[in-house]
Amino acid sequence: MNRKMSKGEKVFQVINYTLLLLLIFVCIYPMWYVVVCSFSDSWALMGHRGILLWPLKFTVVAYERVFSNELIWKGYTNTIVLLAVGLFFQMIMTILGAYFFSRPNVLYRRPLMLMITFTMFFGGGLIPTYLNIRDFNLDGTMWGLVIPFCISTFNMIILRTSFESIPSSLTEAAQIDGASHWTVLWKIVLPLSKATLAVIALYYGVGTWNSWFWATVLLRDRSKLPLQAILRHIIVSNAMDGMDSGMPASESIKYAAITVATVPILCVYPFLQKYFTQGVMIGAVKE
Repeated sequence: MNRKMSKGEKVFQVINYTLLLLLIFVCIYPMWYVVVCSFSDSWALMGHRGILLWPLKFTVVAYERVFSNELIWKGYTNTIVLLAVGLFFQMIMTILGAYFFSRPNVLYRRPLMLMITFTMFFGGGLIPTYLNIRDFNLDGTMWGLVIPFCISTFNMIILRTSFESIPSSLTEAAQIDGASHWTVLWKIVLPLSKATLAVIALYYGVGTWNSWFWATVLLRDRSKLPLQAILRHIIVSNAMDGMDSGMPASESIKYAAITVATVPILCVYPFLQKYFTQGVMIGAVKE
């Protein structure tokens, strides 16, 4: 039997829903604004001020010029290759490090973990990092964007905590039956940590997809630049490489490029979202 709400509860519900709707609007409107601007005429867009809910003089010219630019497609290819190769090495290195530090009988485990955790708060700095990359002959190559960034201390700690939450009786029983560490990791630990692995892969994937700084520092050849570095070049420098065709500051092209670069990662996220809360909580809290 449903209880009748009091007047105070009704008022609370109205205020609550109103605030939630405002919050939804604040979160969604920036993305909607970018999409709307990308379908708007640049001349009309330049003269508009205030909130924009619908395209101004609907046109797809900006997308035609973005997709006709070879540099955009080359950036897409470079980003996908960098994402695939980088994610492979990042997951391998993070899994191995997390498993090693999750084992209770590792010698000097605590001092070693403290040394690694120290790097989360104190880094070597931009110039020493670049000098290291240069001295290893990684400057100007795509490997310079992969090898130095193969592992994140934060992600490794989350995954290590997830591995530690697995009952030790499972791994001990497997080892009594003659299973090696590789067998325990592959057949017991990883299958029980799928949610956390999905979250870590999402962290690494989004980070790689959005990265642009080190690409602009290390790569001299524009044909090797990832998509985000090209996008930054378009937005900051107004360098449209023939795409603007006299359009004022090529406003709609900027927004079209942002949309093209953002849509793929938005399409992947819903498939991993169901693991997000579960994976983070498992990796953040040790029972």
